[in-house]
Amino acid sequence: MNDPKTRRLRQADIATLAGVSVSTVSRVLANEPGISETVRRQILKVAAEHGYPVKPAIETVAGGLALIASDGVTGGLSIFYEAIVDGLRAGAADAGMPFDIRLVREDRTTPDAVRDYMKAAGAEGLFLVGIDPNETLRDWLQASMTPTVLVNGTDPRMQFDGVSPANFFGAYEATHRLLKAGHRRILHLTGSHRHTIRERIRGFEAAIAAVPGAEGRLLPMTFQSSASREAHELTLAALAENAGFTAAFCMNDFIAVGVLEAVNEAGLRVPEDFAIVGFDDLPCALMTNPRLSTMRVDRAALGREAVSLMLSRFRDRTAPARHICQAVVPVPGGTVPNAEPVRGADDL
Repeated sequence: MNDPKTRRLRQADIATLAGVSVSTVSRVLANEPGISETVRRQILKVAAEHGYPVKPAIETVAGGLALIASDGVTGGLSIFYEAIVDGLRAGAADAGMPFDIRLVREDRTTPDAVRDYMKAAGAEGLFLVGIDPNETLRDWLQASMTPTVLVNGTDPRMQFDGVSPANFFGAYEATHRLLKAGHRRILHLTGSHRHTIRERIRGFEAAIAAVPGAEGRLLPMTFQSSASREAHELTLAALAENAGFTAAFCMNDFIAVGVLEAVNEAGLRVPEDFAIVGFDDLPCALMTNPRLSTMRVDRAALGREAVSLMLSRFRDRTAPARHICQAVVPVPGGTVPNAEPVRGADDL
């Protein structure tokens, strides 16, 4: 076998020496985006040490700007969006993508405002976090061919790339947990203009429809006060009707906390008399007694996937839109009876 030191080095030799795949070496030597800086530096170091000709980088990864719905962040969901931003930052850093953030009111995301934000940030790509673009904005984004990724959002017309939790399937599974435990009259506390939340409603209704004799009722929320307080009041009113509802699937964990408080106030035992499943697996789910049974959304993974979609969009701005759904995983707790193990301290 020829010694790499006595003949011209090939990309396969660099891959072996660097401990990576040949395709990764090829992408680095072609200055393509999407490779972590650590891997990139290692490959270039090996190539330089062995005299492999390396073209200087003639371009960098275009910058991205994340616009985050300030109404959602200041409305109590800051912990939810914080983890998404962590994923965006990490993914952008690995890709060498300049990255900036702005909090904006969703009703003020006009084309002129967005254009100004992007110009000030020097960004070519736009992440809309918790924002469903209105018709005027979508028309402008399409006409200008602005690379756009919806983060924690879905586009019913599939005109933009997006990443979201598997909201339909997660809600179906959450409701199924209650049905499996024997409940047949189940409340669903929900309310939002967002497509993601509508998908959770669809999942709830589909799970109910799949079981003969099961009945579900939506309790719409206005969010004019705190989510927990409003959920508390709505649940007390529903229980006062004596309509036989014995369980609730909640749009998020904040709402589930309010339901739990209302059920306790009504003198019912959880989970023996009334069962509850939340959604998102926020820190408050660990603080209830009993601990909340919920559904885990990997929020940091949403951010990283969004960066991956943006890098692909930078490479091909005319490719068909893609949407990535992240699985939503059941988290055992103590608010569903006998259907699952209760998570203990050793499981945290």
